[in-house]
Amino acid sequence: MSQFDDLEFFDVVARSSSLTEAGRALGMSVSSVSKRLSQLESRLGVRLVRRSTRRSTLTPEGERYAAGVAVIAGELAELEESVSGHYAELRGRLLIQSSVGLGRAHIAPLMADFVAEHPRVEVDIELSSAPPNPSAAPFDIAIRVGALQDSRLTAKLLCHNRRVVVASPRYLETHTAPREMADLRDHNCIVLRQDEGDYALWRFGFGAGETAIRVAGNMISNDGDIATQWCIDGRGVLMRSMWHVKPMLDDGTLVQLLPDVPTPAADIHAVYSAAAQVPRRVQAAVDHLHAHLKVRLRT
Repeated sequence: MSQFDDLEFFDVVARSSSLTEAGRALGMSVSSVSKRLSQLESRLGVRLVRRSTRRSTLTPEGERYAAGVAVIAGELAELEESVSGHYAELRGRLLIQSSVGLGRAHIAPLMADFVAEHPRVEVDIELSSAPPNPSAAPFDIAIRVGALQDSRLTAKLLCHNRRVVVASPRYLETHTAPREMADLRDHNCIVLRQDEGDYALWRFGFGAGETAIRVAGNMISNDGDIATQWCIDGRGVLMRSMWHVKPMLDDGTLVQLLPDVPTPAADIHAVYSAAAQVPRRVQAAVDHLHAHLKVRLRT
């Protein structure tokens, strides 16, 4: 077997939860997968995978090798696509990172539609409550909400978005709606712990006029759906992205507070490599999200 064959083989093993699953994907017996993996490890002189009866996990060396293999496999697929007679057909793997709420509600359904149109593209979506970190793990496309900081990456605006302060009619039956930012100190504010910054600091205004107020409350979560449900149940006041709460504002489940006080932009971007030649599957996926996300979000 060539080294390129080994790369394709290990790419499947690394993305499988067990050697049994890898064997099914490769059309090989478990013993054959184990033997070939041992041969690869012997050639490299390191252990790549920890095996157990039901599960296999990558060693640190295996994780490093898998990250490099994924990049090479993608580049190889792009090269083959560019010189083959089937250039119009997209193929290859797409690793997409997104926040949990946005990923579940909108990115996953949109990418399912994309794969239906391009069945030779393999989509792998990774959801996290923390913003994607390009230096921590490789990805093809990361969906970011809010400010962008890494100038090494290309960002395409998918949809305009802002964070707004909301409460339920039930809450407002027993609490006077705030008329200015300072009034928030008198309310039980539901704190959403999603970013690495000071999550209890709610920001208003923009540019030179941006200001912030520290809020407090007895309900905190890193899950947006939990925090929103608490707000719906009348437990307190919440600051949440418009993409998430707009349907609830439209049907009266929630009420926007301080509507005349602007909030900083929290636009939704697709972030990807700033390489001179972006793989066609990546560009096509970004274009697909750009065309359809704003329709789903009704913004």
